[in-house]
Amino acid sequence: MVARGDVWLVNLDPTVGSEIRKSRPCVVVSPPELHDHLKTVIVAPMTSQGFPAPFRVPLKFQGTSGLLVLDQIRSVDKVRLAKKLGTVQPSTLKKALQTLQEIFEV
Repeated sequence: MVARGDVWLVNLDPTVGSEIRKSRPCVVVSPPELHDHLKTVIVAPMTSQGFPAPFRVPLKFQGTSGLLVLDQIRSVDKVRLAKKLGTVQPSTLKKALQTLQEIFEV
């Protein structure tokens, strides 16, 4: 079962260009209306590297500080979800969803 705010280890390969590579923790940002009825979920990768930006949400997960990289969101098939690692703090998820809304405002 997949839920918004879950952190999953996701196999992001193969990638092209400057897309985030390899298996890494990702936060599920898709609503249940999407991922409960389809074979895909929308995820945002996490990184402990990189640079802060208005479209990247700082977070701490399992003792590691990093960034939720909202400029690299992807739809992935659920078969790419290797292992559930936990969930992000509700405040982190709220900030991520607010930031995504700002990114896609017209």
